[in-house]
Amino acid sequence: MGKLSLKLFNPNSRNETSKQRFLINRLHYASGCTQQDAGFSLLELIVVMVMIGILAAIAVPSWFAFVNRQKVNKANDAVLASLQEGQREAKNKKLSYTVSFQKNTTTQNIEVAVYNTNAGSPTWKPLGADVGVNSNKLLLGANLNGENTISTTNSTVSYPPSTTPTKITFDYMGALTLPTPYFGTPTTDPPGLKIVVAVPSSANSTLASSVKRCVIVKTLLGSMITAKGSPNCD
Repeated sequence: MGKLSLKLFNPNSRNETSKQRFLINRLHYASGCTQQDAGFSLLELIVVMVMIGILAAIAVPSWFAFVNRQKVNKANDAVLASLQEGQREAKNKKLSYTVSFQKNTTTQNIEVAVYNTNAGSPTWKPLGADVGVNSNKLLLGANLNGENTISTTNSTVSYPPSTTPTKITFDYMGALTLPTPYFGTPTTDPPGLKIVVAVPSSANSTLASSVKRCVIVKTLLGSMITAKGSPNCD
């Protein structure tokens, strides 16, 4: 007869095997997590770049529109301040004062001059330079066809103004009585004398976009209002 051998069962060996398998599984799991968290896949990078492009396409035009509105607002404030300065000087000094506007063809800045009407040549300065206005990318418009007057047949704003420079003169009381003021029709609510600053519709264009602001001298007494857009500034 062959010999019968008996192998004794060791309960501790089963526990050791289970522990080894557990440790191996933990190592595999940790290695997989490390590889997953190590970076982005190509697909994830493409998705992120597409999202950034979409957000930029939305945000950039809005930002430029905001900047343009701020620029036009500041320039219009400077126009109003210049007219008010001329009116104030006329009242205080009991003299006629003229406020003139023009577009410098060399620097492309909008320029303003506030001066005693009878004092000779005016001194020009860039519009709003003291408050940081950069007007060389803006259009200057007006509906005047003479000093203190608009056309009897057409009160539409033109770019550049049909008269250069564009002049509004206040008498010694701060009113517009010289030479022969005309504010348009109907006389019950005339369009008034308009000085307009606007963003061009495109680069190097003389056509105004919808981003425009204006100061309107409404009455003989020199009352002024500000307005924006169409049809107020047209």
